[in-house]
Amino acid sequence: MGRFHRHDDGAVHQHDHDDHDHDHDHPHDHDHPASAERTELIGDHSQYATGPERIDVLERIYDENDRAAADNRARLDAAGVTAVNLMSSPGAGKTTLLRQTLATLAPTVRCGVIEGDIETSIDADRLAGLAAQVSLLNTGDGFGGECHLDAPMVAHALARLDLTSLDLLLIENVGNLVCPAEFDVGAHRRAMVASVPEGEDKPLKYPVMFRSVDAVVVNKIDLLPYLDFDMGLFLANLKSVNPTAEVFLTSAKTGQGVSDWIEWVSQPLG
Repeated sequence: MGRFHRHDDGAVHQHDHDDHDHDHDHPHDHDHPASAERTELIGDHSQYATGPERIDVLERIYDENDRAAADNRARLDAAGVTAVNLMSSPGAGKTTLLRQTLATLAPTVRCGVIEGDIETSIDADRLAGLAAQVSLLNTGDGFGGECHLDAPMVAHALARLDLTSLDLLLIENVGNLVCPAEFDVGAHRRAMVASVPEGEDKPLKYPVMFRSVDAVVVNKIDLLPYLDFDMGLFLANLKSVNPTAEVFLTSAKTGQGVSDWIEWVSQPLG
């Protein structure tokens, strides 16, 4: 199956990576909205010969995900665990930030990590010994090699954790500024890392991601003297798409500004 992407205007489109013939006969136990409402929710697929079939598939995918996300959240709530979904592009510094976070919180907060990657345990290995528990989640291992985590994947990873022994669960999503923002994984909070080398325009180019989060960590500020990066412009662009997001200016490498992020991420649910 190809990848489906939901945009901030509600439109969804498919990237076909493989050309397979599938014969699926799925019963439907829900009512489809009227065609105009469906177009508003999922996007206009009328130019595809297979438009109705695509809409049916998309509705099933997102319905399944939303049910699984609600179940994940209920499991976390029952165990008294706060979960944060941390997203970014590849190389923005999520794992380095998590290392700083875990090292600081370890004495007082029981932290678990779900480490999402398409392949390898490289990042999970970097966090070993810092978190109380780490659950590696490779999407290439039975989940189609997807470029994001979704709620059924996270449910699989949760089953390998003893939630009763945790206070905080940090979910490191697959590095990608598009797909991860589109799937509720059952976390209570969403945050993202945007790094200085990526430029000031990213909030405008990837509004779905920046709009979906509760907090934005602007990382690698130690590089500001060496790069032509306008922090004022970045913050203005961010405010234009998400005026309520918390903002933290950090260098995960040097530790500058990380304490404010740690205070936010470790806050109990209000």
